[in-house]
Formats: sequence, C-alpha cells, structure tokens
Amino acid sequence: MRKGVVVTARPGVEELAVRAEKLGFTSFWVYDTPMVNGDPFVGLALCAKATSRIKLGIGVTSPFLRAAPAAAAAVASLNALAPGRIICGVGTGNTARRTLGMKPARMAELDRFTRQLQELVAGGTTEYREGERVRDVRFLHLGPYVNTEDPVEFVVAAFGLKAAEIAGRRGAGTISFGLLDPDAWSAFTTTRETAAKHAGHAHRSDSYVMTSLHVLADGEARDSDLARDSMGHVAMALLTFAADNPAFAEALTDEEQDAVRRLLDRRGTTATAEDRHFSLYTNYLGRIAAEDRDLVVPSLVDKLGLVGTRDELTRRIAALERSGIDEIVIQPVVDPERELAEWAEL
Repeated sequence: MRKGVVVTARPGVEELAVRAEKLGFTSFWVYDTPMVNGDPFVGLALCAKATSRIKLGIGVTSPFLRAAPAAAAAVASLNALAPGRIICGVGTGNTARRTLGMKPARMAELDRFTRQLQELVAGGTTEYREGERVRDVRFLHLGPYVNTEDPVEFVVAAFGLKAAEIAGRRGAGTISFGLLDPDAWSAFTTTRETAAKHAGHAHRSDSYVMTSLHVLADGEARDSDLARDSMGHVAMALLTFAADNPAFAEALTDEEQDAVRRLLDRRGTTATAEDRHFSLYTNYLGRIAAEDRDLVVPSLVDKLGLVGTRDELTRRIAALERSGIDEIVIQPVVDPERELAEWAEL
C-alpha cells in the first residue's frame, strides 16, 4: 500500500511537500476548491520546483471550474515543471460547486471534460463548445510553454458506479474522499476494469482514497478529542454535504441526522436557505473548532477515518488493499510534521 498526502493550498505548501518526499510518500495533492482554499496550480507549481521525485496531484478539478482549454494549459504547464509527475483528478465539482451555491456537473459533462483534458494534454485536438458554436482546439505553442510529451495520470472522483465506469472507459484511475468501505471499493474496481476492457484499455490505472489517520495511544478512546481533531474535517465534510442535501441525510443513522440538525442550527441556516453555502462551508476541510467536536459522533470516527491501534490499522489497511485501493492519501490537520512521520513509520 502506497501513501500520499493532501493539503489545502497556501503559501509555504512546498515545505510540506519536501518533507513528504524525504519521508518516502508517493504523492502530494492539493485540493481544488476555489472559494475556501488557495489555487492548487499555484501551490503545486511551488511544489514542482522544490521537489524532484514525488508525484503532484490536483484533487480534483471539474468542468464548471475551468473551461477544458484553461484546465489543460494549467495541467500541461505543471507537467513542464515536473515532467511525468502530475496526477490530474477530475470530478463533478460536488464541493467546489456547492461552495458557490450551485449544483455539480452531470456525469455526461464529467465524461466529456475528462476526454477533452486527456486529448489536449497529450498534444491532440478536441472540440470546444460555447453555446451553439463548436470549434476544434489544440495547443498552438509547445516548446517551453507546456509539456505534452510526458504522460499525465488521470483519476476520476467516484462515489458511485457511474463515475467508476467513466474512469474505466477513459483509461483513468479512481479517487474518493472518506470512503473506507472495502465492499464499495471492490465494486468500483470491478466496474472500472470491466469498462476499461470494453473500451480497449489494456493498461492498469490506480485507485486512491483520501482520508485521515490517527494511531491511538495506550488507553486512548477511539473518540478522544485528539482522534476527533485528527479526522473531524472528514466527518464535517459529510455532515455539511448532508446538511446541503436532505435526501442524503435520510440515509444516515439517527445520531448522525441529529448531528446534521445541530450543525444547521449552529451555523444559523437551513437546508433550503439560498445563502446556506456562506455558513456551511466556512473553514471547510480545516481543523475543526473545539466547540464542534460533539458533532463528530462515534459512528463517523470509524466510518470515515483510519483511527485505531497499530495492529488494527494494519489489518484495516490490508483489507482496503485487497479491495483494489493502491494508495491511501491522508490530510494532516493537527500537527502535520508529526502526523507525516507517524504515517511513514506505520
């Protein structure tokens, strides 16, 4: 099982990338959520100049954030700075769109956008549409501007089988956030491999899961303050999504639904308020506030985060590997230096 790191974009992000590379991490990712984080391409450009081996991932861009030519130019420009080390994550923009109060892209739009990016960053031609006007486009200036020679790895953000099928059809890997159910990943793997075979893709693509990790000290409770602080950002992401999507909240346990209601009350908004995105997504994917620890109910600790003793985590990681996951990507939020070292040792 390989290990990676994901962080929010900010000045100095390259220092953590250098540390991750020295500790033997395989990949270093930066979120692409413009209204709550810095720009990932700026952050990864800094990382590209400061590192030499570690892969650099965009986690993840989407159709409505950038037009395909602009996104392709950014990806291919990074590939010029770090040849062959770029991973481009593509998704529907589930979070990045909701922070704007908008809906995510549809699967057909995700499929088309992924194909367009793949064609452009490989130096090919693709169609570009604005309204009824459609034109073929391609990079007109190569040389030192962009790199279309070294391959870019593509992964599709998947929370369901339709996205996994798109990944297989496009010869891409898969990535998901907080999904630690081996059965779900086995289904993703089977769906992606079947779609890839039908599309004639013989090469193997990798699977990544983004989560958090906390090794319990002797006698430490699974829902201790430190455990909740370590994985609370993942739990709060799910609760926020549920608060924004009442239909999804219905699938949660009674205790989790109560946490969603308390989150809405605490933020002073409702699931139908047109401006709810202003309050729901504040400090999104950042370390949770102490006063919000009670929202991280025990069931979410085990469901969304890797929390346990060393032996428990070793067994759990092995099960995830058997289900088809190639790399676990963690976001350190309490003490990044210590957390990276702890993960590297494990």
